Amino acid sequence: MSTRTLVTNLAALEDGPVSVSGWVETVRDQKKVQFVILRDESGAVQLVNPAVRELAEDAGPEASARLAITEQISALAHGSFITVTGDLKHDERVKLGGLEVKIGTLEVVTEALPETPIAADSSLDKRLDWRFLDLRNPKQALIFKVQTTLLHAWRTYWVERGFIEIQTPKLMASASESRAELFEIEYFEGKAYLAQSPQFFKQMAQVAGFGKVFEVGPAFRADPSFTSRHATEFTSVDAEMSWIDSHEDVMAMHEELLVAGFTAVKERHGAEIEELFGVEVTVPATPFPRIPLARAKEIVAERGYVVPREDEDMDPEGERQIAAYVREEFGHEFVFLTDYASNIRPFYHMRHEGDPSLTNSYDLLFNGVEISTGAQREHRVDVLVAQAKEKGLEPEELEFYLDFFRYGAPAHGGFGMGLARVLMLMLHEASIREVTYLFRGPTRLLP
Repeated sequence: MSTRTLVTNLAALEDGPVSVSGWVETVRDQKKVQFVILRDESGAVQLVNPAVRELAEDAGPEASARLAITEQISALAHGSFITVTGDLKHDERVKLGGLEVKIGTLEVVTEALPETPIAADSSLDKRLDWRFLDLRNPKQALIFKVQTTLLHAWRTYWVERGFIEIQTPKLMASASESRAELFEIEYFEGKAYLAQSPQFFKQMAQVAGFGKVFEVGPAFRADPSFTSRHATEFTSVDAEMSWIDSHEDVMAMHEELLVAGFTAVKERHGAEIEELFGVEVTVPATPFPRIPLARAKEIVAERGYVVPREDEDMDPEGERQIAAYVREEFGHEFVFLTDYASNIRPFYHMRHEGDPSLTNSYDLLFNGVEISTGAQREHRVDVLVAQAKEKGLEPEELEFYLDFFRYGAPAHGGFGMGLARVLMLMLHEASIREVTYLFRGPTRLLP
């Protein structure tokens, strides 16, 4: 078993022998002393070597070993992976963590090429080409520590409330929403489609009697968009639950979930986020503001911006404007836009009783960007068939889905939420490319 100590654990140790391993971040090769900043997955530490540049004729083995180390350090390339044994010393004068390790032995485990292909000022596309190097940056690595904490908090919230985690198939025989954004693939003698969402299978779980389910998994959209918030493959965070009275029940669960996640992130990473991103994580107050879509468009118009098409969804500028209004009026980063028109919603969204032009649905905006769509689902099979036909879908192709509702279905609802969008907006990053481990878009399939 390795005796390696993580950098983050050094501060708790007493002065004395240690072994550390990591990547060479910087080398300061001075005349009488050499400093190496070594970084591992937990942090960085300063290594020091009293340099020996030449040997006297009567130099002993210790001096020879020190000269060899001096020459090794002088030849180190940025990014080389090394293992060092030496003596840990706590010293308040050391700016990096108040401690350093005096090098006793140094092993170059793997040597890096002398010229690094990316730099701090490289373009995002260039950095994505060399993502494995880009992710060595502590700021980039923090994103995925935050993601881990966020997902763990969400899972904990759900599990403690009796939700069941499911993993739904991503190969489908027919469209889950519409054919417009489907990836079609060859499947033996026929065709299959990559799932746009786990929607149908989440609903199947309600009819199966699971009651409440969630899933965190991949979703695919054949959308040729090059915006900062679109991807062809993304991680979808989904939940569905039975025995609801309306979409208000879904919204109440949704906002509680986000509060749980943001609380965990702030407690565990708040100080580091503020240091590296210059952002303070704010735990949102509940309830989140709720504004019907029609009223939201009126508010935006009163602010001087008219959404181009009256019968369409809010456009990006409209989203920014209503978010600005919510910040001013409520001091809140989130807002539910509710009561969407049925012509811009999927066939399976339940419509208002007495007004079929509106649906029991919502979009959730965070800092001016849509992160989620939720709704109460239609569970009456005859209504589903009629609404599918209205949308130009063939009920025959949806038979497997429609069968769910022919054997007793509870009232239910849920949402789908983009993980990368939540992270992007929480950390005030400019693009989901920054917060996606390996981004996939219309022109990117590597690395």
